[in-house]
Amino acid sequence: MTEGMMGIIGIIGLLTLLGLRMPVGMSLLVVGFFGIWALDDFKAATAALASETFSATSSYSMSVIPLFILMGNIAGQAGYSQRLYESAHAWVGHLRGGLASATILGCASFAAVSGSSVATAVTIGKVALPEMKRYGYSDGLATGSVAAGGWLYSHGK
Repeated sequence: MTEGMMGIIGIIGLLTLLGLRMPVGMSLLVVGFFGIWALDDFKAATAALASETFSATSSYSMSVIPLFILMGNIAGQAGYSQRLYESAHAWVGHLRGGLASATILGCASFAAVSGSSVATAVTIGKVALPEMKRYGYSDGLATGSVAAGGWLYSHGK
């Protein structure tokens, strides 16, 4: 069997596993492991599995994300994100769509402090989404404004 045919079988297997609602990471792991096993041998597949797992978990850029989320949760419990959201709402809350604008301003402010767009979306989302639902905003607009605000930091540097 050619390598191209193995690739097609791998894609079909990946889509099948995703269709069976297996998590994306586990689906990629299973397809990659069996693909390397089919193309090379079992020893090479287990070696790739061990080395890739170690390199992914020991990467600095991936290890700081949980710490940023922890910092965001601590700031949220301390009331920092609530006060930040209230001050942004005081500035632009009187305008049409003011809560969405306040959410984006709050996300931008928190992202500048925390340095993480993921932590920003989690922290401000906990505060902003219930407030926006209370004022009758649609779910799409509420979650979209949190996502847009979290995205601003990573692309504004």
